Amino acid sequence: MASGSTFSVIGADVVIKGDIAATADLHVDGTIEGDIKCASLVQGESSSISGAVVAESARMAGTVTGSITARDLVILKSARIEGDVHYDALTIEQGAQVDGRFAPNARQAVKAVPSAPRVEAAE
Repeated sequence: MASGSTFSVIGADVVIKGDIAATADLHVDGTIEGDIKCASLVQGESSSISGAVVAESARMAGTVTGSITARDLVILKSARIEGDVHYDALTIEQGAQVDGRFAPNARQAVKAVPSAPRVEAAE
């Protein structure tokens, strides 16, 4: 079983209101209103995220309103970010817009992948 071999795609026509936790890699082209925790995040240019992002690696190309915490972070020129950015390794393309503070991660490692899925029973 190879880790990181699965990924989920949230299409451009999808709007999600709520937090997302994934052990897989995530590709977001749609709109997310909530926090995202995943192993690896790729954000499409047309995508919009309103909430905190926590990932081992993140490649941001769309709009983010909220903080971003990633070990390996790439901010592409089409990205528009409003919020603080925490990173270990950071790459920013010329033309990207970030309105917030940049700070290296604290000494502890970023733990983005949930240890076990949490299941809540609906009554």
